Amino acid sequence: MAPATSTARQAAKNPALKRNVVVDSDSSPSTADVSPIDSPRPSASSTSLSSMASDAAESKTENYGKLIDTYGNQFEVPDFTIKDIRDAIPKHCFERSAIRSMLYVFRDMIYLATTFYIWYNFVTPEYIPSKPVRIVLWGVYGFLQGLFGTGLWVLAHECGHGAFSPSQRFNNIVGWVLHSALLVPYFSWQMSHSKHHKATGNIERDMVFVPRTREQQATRIGRLAHELAELTEETPIATLIHLIGQQLIGWPNYLMTNVTGHNYHERQREGRGKGKKNGFGGGVNHFDPRSPLYENKDAYLVVLSDIGLLITGFVLYKLVQKFGFANMAVWYGIPYLWVNHWLVAITFLQHTDPSLPHYTPDAWNFVRGAAATIDREFGFIGRHLLHGIIETHVLHHYVSTIPFYNADEATEAIKPIMGRHYRSDTSEGPVGFIKAMWKSARWCQWIEPSEGAVGAGKGVLFFRNRNGLGVKPMKMAASS
Repeated sequence: MAPATSTARQAAKNPALKRNVVVDSDSSPSTADVSPIDSPRPSASSTSLSSMASDAAESKTENYGKLIDTYGNQFEVPDFTIKDIRDAIPKHCFERSAIRSMLYVFRDMIYLATTFYIWYNFVTPEYIPSKPVRIVLWGVYGFLQGLFGTGLWVLAHECGHGAFSPSQRFNNIVGWVLHSALLVPYFSWQMSHSKHHKATGNIERDMVFVPRTREQQATRIGRLAHELAELTEETPIATLIHLIGQQLIGWPNYLMTNVTGHNYHERQREGRGKGKKNGFGGGVNHFDPRSPLYENKDAYLVVLSDIGLLITGFVLYKLVQKFGFANMAVWYGIPYLWVNHWLVAITFLQHTDPSLPHYTPDAWNFVRGAAATIDREFGFIGRHLLHGIIETHVLHHYVSTIPFYNADEATEAIKPIMGRHYRSDTSEGPVGFIKAMWKSARWCQWIEPSEGAVGAGKGVLFFRNRNGLGVKPMKMAASS
């Protein structure tokens, strides 16, 4: 497929960018209506395939006006359905093997154990007298263990989706053990993550990296919405500080406060969200059985997740007593921070890009949301150590039960169906992936409708920024 071209101002800078989108009407259930039992459904959503096809046909005749992404490319609503996607994927890609999946678990654990054995026994004053060299080598240790730990995290993520094996009970046992060891509340996150998949790109229901609207961005910086188009550039140092904070504490902050998730908890159908909001002390988190992220029937699963964390915490406490805090900080703490970094970076770049749309509830549907994701490339690290989670994310949002070792083949199968609506940015491989973090942070500051949007098109929102990059923010009249 030929790469998409942008307008003259940006086309040459994005030779590997491919574009995608989709169509349908929102008939999916409330985001509260999810549990680990129903999350790995064979269908990508509860919306019937026939209704999706009907909605897609209707959308062809709907007038959206002129939709323009941040690069200046014209955005078109796709004309394929989830049934088209599923029918294009070879049947064997859906097959899951517990044995094969466990072999990957053992492989990653061997990587972790072997690395620890080598560093513990040989990166010592006896073998390496130079302290600066030892410090550098222990830094390498933290980086490597962070990658291997992220690999295990991805396998636990497979468990949560039911892609690890045909047995959901086995999936949950393995996933609970692996995620608990990485201080992740397995069931709690599994449930909120399932809601993310069922509402990707919906600005009032999505659970992760929901961008601010123009009005929210203006309120955040103490301005009026119409003033954003006239503001001076945000300093690069401000962008850098934000990125460092995001990468260091973004993951635990998300678990504790639901930061970057939607903040419409008053709508929780059991009344659990009354008076609760994102933020510290707001009552929205992944640890409290009363959190509006869950239903009453799911409370025991949140408790089981907390028990897993307490067990890990107790083991770490005993290890600190035996080996000391400094040693445990190097052996476990720094790799843990690296795992957090990779999780946030991967998720951020899967859902944040100048080419990606977001949707208001009236304009959103499952197929559109699943298409509003992007594949990237991280070379050997991404495909081997991180199990392809970076390279096959678009496919994963359409059919999350396909195991990662079949995802490349399934991705190639759906590309002809998605056509120009498939997005990937593989330029410069791993270097390009790292660069994309800075680029997305500078280009993607808030979302707003395209200036030429009409009707339903006003519910299709694109990133804009105050840094003079890409399409300028829409001119707005001052409110009276």
